[in-house]
This record gives sequence, C-alpha cells and structure tokens, in this order.
Amino acid sequence: MQAPPERLGAFYLGAEIDPTTGEQTNTPINYDARDLTTHAVCVGMTGSGKTGLCIGLLEEAAIDKVPALIVDPKGDLTNLLLQFPDLLPDDFRPWINADDARRKGQTVEEYAEATADLWRKGLADWGQDGSRIQMLKDSVDYTVYTPGSDAGIPVSILGSLAAPTLSFDTHAETLRDRISGTTSALLGLVGIDADPILSREAILLSNIFEHFWRKGEDLDLAKLILSIQTPPVRQVGVFDVDTFFPQKDRFGLAMAFNNLMAAPTFQAWLEGDPLDIDRLFFTAEGKPRHSIFYIAHLSDSERMFFVTLLLEALVTWMRGQTGTTSLRALLYFDEIFGFFPPVQEPPSKKPMLTLLKQARAFGLGAVLVTQNPVDIDYKGLTNAGTWFIGKLQAERDKDRVLQGLKGAIAEAGRSVDAVDYDALITALSSRVFLMNNVHEDGPVLFHTRWVMSYLRGPLTRPQVRELMAPKKAALAAQAASHVESAPTPPVRQTAQEAVPAVTASTSAPAQPAEPNAPKGFSPIQATLDPSVAQAYLPVDMSRSRAVKVVADDAGRAIDVKAVQMIYEPAVLGAATVRFLDRAKRIDEKQDFMLLSPIANNTLTNIDWERADALPLALSALERSVAHTEASEGPFFAPVPEEINTERELRAIASDLSDWLYYNKRLTITTHATLKIHQAPGESDRAFRIRLQDAARQQRDAEVDKLKSKYRTQLDRLEDRLDKYKKDLAQDEAAYGARKQQEWVSLGETVLNVFLGRRSSRVLSTAASKRSMTSKAKSEIERTQEEIADLQKEIESLEKELEAAADEITRKWAELLDDLSTDEVKPRRADVDVEFVAVGWMPSWLVTYHDGIANRRAAVPAYALPNE
Repeated sequence: MQAPPERLGAFYLGAEIDPTTGEQTNTPINYDARDLTTHAVCVGMTGSGKTGLCIGLLEEAAIDKVPALIVDPKGDLTNLLLQFPDLLPDDFRPWINADDARRKGQTVEEYAEATADLWRKGLADWGQDGSRIQMLKDSVDYTVYTPGSDAGIPVSILGSLAAPTLSFDTHAETLRDRISGTTSALLGLVGIDADPILSREAILLSNIFEHFWRKGEDLDLAKLILSIQTPPVRQVGVFDVDTFFPQKDRFGLAMAFNNLMAAPTFQAWLEGDPLDIDRLFFTAEGKPRHSIFYIAHLSDSERMFFVTLLLEALVTWMRGQTGTTSLRALLYFDEIFGFFPPVQEPPSKKPMLTLLKQARAFGLGAVLVTQNPVDIDYKGLTNAGTWFIGKLQAERDKDRVLQGLKGAIAEAGRSVDAVDYDALITALSSRVFLMNNVHEDGPVLFHTRWVMSYLRGPLTRPQVRELMAPKKAALAAQAASHVESAPTPPVRQTAQEAVPAVTASTSAPAQPAEPNAPKGFSPIQATLDPSVAQAYLPVDMSRSRAVKVVADDAGRAIDVKAVQMIYEPAVLGAATVRFLDRAKRIDEKQDFMLLSPIANNTLTNIDWERADALPLALSALERSVAHTEASEGPFFAPVPEEINTERELRAIASDLSDWLYYNKRLTITTHATLKIHQAPGESDRAFRIRLQDAARQQRDAEVDKLKSKYRTQLDRLEDRLDKYKKDLAQDEAAYGARKQQEWVSLGETVLNVFLGRRSSRVLSTAASKRSMTSKAKSEIERTQEEIADLQKEIESLEKELEAAADEITRKWAELLDDLSTDEVKPRRADVDVEFVAVGWMPSWLVTYHDGIANRRAAVPAYALPNE
C-alpha cells in the first residue's frame, strides 16, 4: 500500500481491516501522538505481533523527535538499534541467528541475503524504503544502558541518592514519595521486604534521607551506612533513636549495606552515567534520545530496585516541567508483569500509579506492555486512553482484558454495549490488533505495518556489548578530548638570561641564608598608605604543577635550580551590574572580578578592555600572602609611585564604572515567532529543548484549529452524502419494485395477446409502467452522480486539509532555527563598583637549566580566566 505523507504528530502504525470481510484496506492508521498523553496499554500473547507494533510506534515517536525511556526486561527492544538504511546483506549478517539459518537449510550468508530481500520487500509493501530508515536513524540518539553491567553503557545509582532540585516547601509530598520508594528499593536489595509505615528500617532510612535532602546535601552509600550507625536525627516520633532502633540492630543493617557495597559485583552499579532523566531524554546538544534500559541480566530484586529508582526519578523530573497538551516524552515498559500487580504493593507500583494519574498534564505518556494479562492491576489501568489488543492465548486472558478495557471505556464516559468486543478479540490473528482509543468514535481493527528495525529477537549481553562498542569508543574519545584540567598558564621566560649558579660555601660553618631575591623583586613588600585597599589573589597552583608546566613548555628534561613565589601588583576591580527588562521579565545580576596588570610601573595605562575576568568571588580574596618555605620567598615587585592614597583608586573606580556602563550588555537569544527568549543562565541545550516543546504545542494548536475549520465543511458534505446514499437506497428499492411491476404487466399483456384479449387499456398500462421504471432508473443515475460528486469534493477537501497540515508542520520545523539576539543595557544606577584595590598576583618563578643555558620562567599561580 501507499504510505501516508510524512507528517509530524501522526504515527503510521498500519492499515485498517474491514471487520465484516476481514480484508485489509488501503486506509492507513495515523495515530495522533497527543493521544499517548492519556497513556496506552498493549496486550497480546507470544507471536501476536505486539513487539512489531510497539517497535513501530517507537520508530514513529523517534521520527517525531519525541524522547523516550524504554525499559526492556527481555532484550527485544535492543532491536531498535538494528537499522540498516542500505538494506545490504552484509548489514544483516552479523546479527543473523545461525540456528535460524540452519533450520532453513541455508548458510549464514545465504540467510542474510534472504533476510535483506525480505526486509526490502516488506518495507516496499508498506510504502517505505531505506530513506525513511535513514530519517529514523538521524532523528534520535539511541543508547542501550545496562544497569549493574558494563556490557552497554553502565548506569550509576549514586545520582538517585543525590538531593533533588525540588524544594520541600513546595513539593514535600512528591519528595517523601520518592524517599519512600528509594528506601523500599534499597532495602529490597539487601533482602528486607519493608513496609514504609511499619518497618523501622524503612522509617529510619526515610528520616535520614529527609534530613540530608532538606539541607540540599547529597547522599551516597558510604554516607548512608555511617548515618545508620550514627543517625543525624536523635528522635523518631516520641522515642529517641536508640529506643526506637537500638544501636546493635542498626549495626546489623549498616553491615548489610556495607557487604553490598563491598561486593565486587556491585561496583558496576556505582559507575557510569548518572540516573539523570533530563540527560537520558536529551543529549548535551539537545538532540532527543531513546534510552533503552536492558535489564534481562538482573535478578528480580535488582530489577525492582532499578525500576523503582528510575520511576521515582521520572516523577521528580515530571514535577519540574511546565504543563503542555502535546506529547513531550514517553515511558515505554515492555513487560509490566510483576511491577504492577493487582493486590501486592511492590515499590514500583506507587510511582507508576502517580505517572498514570498525573503525567498527562505534563505531556508525559506511558506505554505499558504485557503478555501476561491476568496478573495486572486493571483498576490502575483505567487511566489508559488507548488499548492495543492482540491475539490472546486463553479464555481467562480474554476475560481479564475485557474487564480492564470495559473499565477504561466506562471511565471515559462511553458505552460498552454498542460493540461486541468479545467477538472482535476472538477473531484476531497474528499482527492484527484491536485499537480502542477514547479520543476516537469507536474501535478499529488494523494490521501492523512492516517495521524499519530488524527484528532479530532478544539480544544477549555479549551481543549488547558488540552493539554498543562503537558508541562506547566514541564516548571514550569524546571524554578524552574534553578532559577537564587546569588551563596551561602562560609562561613568561627570559630565554638567554644567564643565572648565576647557587653554591654553598665550604670554608665556614653553614649559616641560615637570606633567600636570594630575583632581579626586580624584594623580600620586603612596599608600604602603602592605610587608605589604599590591598588584596591577594589566592594561590591555585602547587609548586610541583608549576614545575611540570615549565617542563612541558620547554619540551625537554630540565634541571630545576630554584622555585620561588613572587607577587606583582595589579589593579583589581570588583563590581556588580544589574540587567533589567520588565517586558521580558529579566532581572539578572552579574558579578565581575577584573584584573588589569600594571604596565611600565605606572597607572596611566589602565585599560579595562584588556583586563582579565577572573573566576573568583569577592569572598575568595586573601588578606595576606600565601605561606611558603623560607627559601621560596615570597618576593615582591615595586608598586607605582602614583598610588599614594585612595584618591587615585577612586578615579580608577570611576573609569571602571564608565567602562562597565558603556560596554557590558546581557545578550539574550530570542525566538520572535514563539515569543520565547533564553533565560539568563539557561544553557543552549535547555533552551533548544524548550523551543522544541513550544513549537510542537504551536504546531498542534494550529493543526487542531485547521481541522476544526475543515471539520465543519466535511461534516456538512458527509451529511449530504449520507442523505444521498439513503435516497439512492430508496431509489434502488423503488426501481426494483417498478421493474417487477413492469415484468408483471408485460406478462399480462403477452398472456392477453395469446388468449386473443387485446385491449388498449392493457397496452397503455404496460407503457405507463415502462415509463415509470425508466424514470426510477434516471433518478438512480442522478443520485449516483451526486454521490460521486460529493465523494470527489470530500476527497479534494481532505487532500486540501492534509496539504495545509503538512504546510503547518513544515513551517514550524523551519521556524525552529529562526533565532535572533537582543541586548539588555544596564542603567547607570545599576552599575555598582564594590571596590578597587591593589591586587597582588602570585606566580611561581622557576629557575632551571635546559641543557643549553640557565633560564627563568614565571607561571601564574592564581586562577586563570575561563576559556
């Protein structure tokens, strides 16, 4: 069949099936992405085709650039990374199952070629090709995470113990729910099935978490273990902590966590990417991600532990988002069995219920899948707006699914009596699904389309390791190129200066020697008027680091003769500039710490344009020199003679204020069409993500408005069409009756002629009936023409609607990059120079021999400006 035009927000899932004939039609299933904000449930037995359906849905979400968290307990969803735009046999061959080839009586190479042909034909049958696979591949970043293993990208759980950014003042209930889930998951990992209200272990841990999180302090396992032994709270309820939970018993709990932490197999849980939902949804550049959590290798307790932490982190992330009616992100759970039971209350159930009830308002959709439809809490699933039901194995499975489906339909205020769901489900075959969407008029039967990803089946850990090897290599190379290290300071060097060697006298007893002051420096600091403010930049570089910098700069081995600390004067200015724009709701203060070296020992050449902006707060400045060994100094350069009183510094402060007023601007990036600007301090990545959300909402709103406009016209035409169809049915019935009467009249006429009873009246009656039959036939033809014209008009209007919707989608895709910059200028009163002082710059002066001559190099020892 012909695939529908590519339109964002519409998921191409397959083609409708006529329920009366069971035949597939050419009507594509275009599922509205926003309907997933009311969540979806997919049930079906093994072999029903639900993996293909759900991978197809995730492919469409990726093309729509909707990020997703994908929980994969069996390993099927790793197939999403098997995307081969060229559809070459060599692409498929590494992932061919040798047993499958052998059963077909083929070699692996032959089977790979047959599979490539099969995929090429299957895609073509559904109007797809390699270009659509390439578009899918380019749309999102795919990553397979393996908690507790380094086969894929490992996940560190330590981030889940870190204090959330939400405030207890406004989100106390949310944070306590997260604490409850986290403590239950942790205790489950050490074999303790804890009730959050009755278990003293759970209560103690919850109090410890709340104590630290209220203060904004992160926890890790080591800190948690120590806090169990010596709790930071002295009272639990009305009892002191030792009465509530004696120290001896607490030691046993602490030892259980210590054993867990000490186990070599647990170290994989402490390494890798943090469980940061924002980073799991988007790359550092703001590209959407599909993060697949492969947990097939974990034990049941480990699975529950990780899934609970993930869900709790997702709920916390959700609370920090703004409301939206568009689909912002997806949670896909491939097998919910065991995590959402009808009676038990595992730690994973509460955050899952919270998501099902509240995530819609934040544009977060959940897709829950199971092949075990009996042991699921269908009462909790009444919040699901879309049900995908595939072939079921047993009658009791069908009964339980019908119970849940009818509950969801009733929850939406619909009647369940109009459709025989039992018969529809019973008749389902492989890859055929019943879709009941509360946002549509009724249920639909459809056949799933051919997926673009190669459905190889569940991957093992070694295969996941092979699959993710290129990704891990790329990440390692990226990390190596972005290793955060101190910037190499500029080295000031006198290349050919001969430095006298320092020798010790042997003719007299050794005496404590006065350190030799470098040329131009003195061990005595110049005395300034008390009114002249002075400050010392903190030493940020060690002696050994300075020597290494000099050696690296020399490019050869050096023989270090001496290392001394020197201080040189500069003009140091600290100021705050406020940028205010009430129309844009901007009120931003920026602090500046500017350092201007003194050239030629005079203050006449202070140029703030060339000053260094130091990454220092005012409170970081020192009041005295750094401590050094006696032989290292410190030594001081002279101060300009102009600095006699604070009057000179006041003049410099006035110059600084003028310079800041005329030169400092707050540059903000603005999207004029969306009327959104980048907030001060907001990263480009966060701004890009916010723009995508806003553009998606605007696109959906415009498409809705367009559909509403065309819906009125289409409804009017369809009403007319229905009327003409009814008229046609009546005309056809009348024509049939007239035809029958004509034949009867004709028979009577023939009989009368045969009997010799010719009568003009009989002949006239026959002619009249003939005329009426002809007239009835003409009425049918006219009605058929009217119907054909109306159908053409409806088809034309639908195409016009589709083209207009595509134009809206294209417009917003192109407008996303339509950015401009604005500048906010400070008012004169908003420039506040807090102080101007003589700032002393520390440097390490290294005297060394490089094999050619003795040399000296000065390495700044203070924090350098950010690159």
